[in-house]
Amino acid sequence: MKRRKFIGTSAAASVGLLAYKNANANSSSKAANNQLKGNINHSVCRWCYESIPMEEFLKGLNELGIKAMDLTGPEDWPLMKKYGIHASMCWGAGKGITEGWNDPKLHEELIADYQQVIPKVAEAGYTNLICFSGNRKGMNDLVGLHNCVTGLKKIIPVAEKHGVIIQMELLNSKVDHKDYMCDNTLWGVELCRRLGSDNFKLLYDIYHMQIMEGDIIRNIQDYHQYFGHYHTGGNPGRNEINDTQELFYPAIMKAILATGFKGYVAQEFIPTWDDKIAALKEGVTICDV
Repeated sequence: MKRRKFIGTSAAASVGLLAYKNANANSSSKAANNQLKGNINHSVCRWCYESIPMEEFLKGLNELGIKAMDLTGPEDWPLMKKYGIHASMCWGAGKGITEGWNDPKLHEELIADYQQVIPKVAEAGYTNLICFSGNRKGMNDLVGLHNCVTGLKKIIPVAEKHGVIIQMELLNSKVDHKDYMCDNTLWGVELCRRLGSDNFKLLYDIYHMQIMEGDIIRNIQDYHQYFGHYHTGGNPGRNEINDTQELFYPAIMKAILATGFKGYVAQEFIPTWDDKIAALKEGVTICDV
C-alpha cells in the first residue's frame, strides 16, 4: 500500500489515520479467514485442471494456501519447486491403469521402469509413487493377487532403500475403469499384507470406493494402516464435493484425522464451475476440518 500524504488540519489527519488502520484491520481479517487450519495436508490432482496453464495454476495454489499437487512427473517438478509446491503423488513409471502388475508378461518391463524412476523420485525430495493392478482380462482375482505380489516384491527393496512408498490406487470398475482388478478395499489390503512392507500402501480414493462398496468411514477406521494417501470426488458424477452429491466430506476428513494420518488428501473432482479455482477453494474449505 502506498503511504498517504496527510495535509491539512490535525482533525483531517486523524480521520486519514483511522481509515488507514481500518483498512489494515480488514485486510488482516480477510487473510485470517482465508488461512487453512493445518490439520489436513491439502493437495490437488493436476489433471482435473489441465485447462489452466501450469504456472498460472501454481500461482493459484499459492493464493489458496495449497502446498502440494498430485499426479505429476519429472517434467513438472522444476516449475513446482519454483512456487514451493510439493509433488505429493508422483507418476512416470508403468504402463497406465489397464496394464499393470497382475500381468506377469509385463513384470520385466515394469520392474526395470520402476527401478529407474524410484531413485529420481527420491532425489527430487519426494516419497510417493503411484502404481496400478491392471485390468482382469478374464483373470481370477486370486491369481492376479499372486502375480502382483510376485512382481512388486522385486521393486520393494529399491523403494525401501530410497525411502519411496509405492502406492496402488483403488479404482471403481463399475463406472470409470471397467474390469480394473484393484477395485475393492479387501483385495488391496490383502496385497499389502502379503508384501509386508511399510513402503507399499494403498491410495484410497473415496469417490471410487463409494461407488464400489460404500461404508467409507468404517473402512478408514478398520484399514487406515494400509492407506498412504487419499483422493476426493463427489458421487455421482465426480464433480464438486458440496451438497450436490451424497458424500459428507467433513465427517470423512474427521475420521481420517482420528486415525493419526499425516499424509496428503488430494482433491480429484472435475470442476463444473466456470471459475475452477473457486470450485477448488470450496472443496478445500469443506475438507479443512
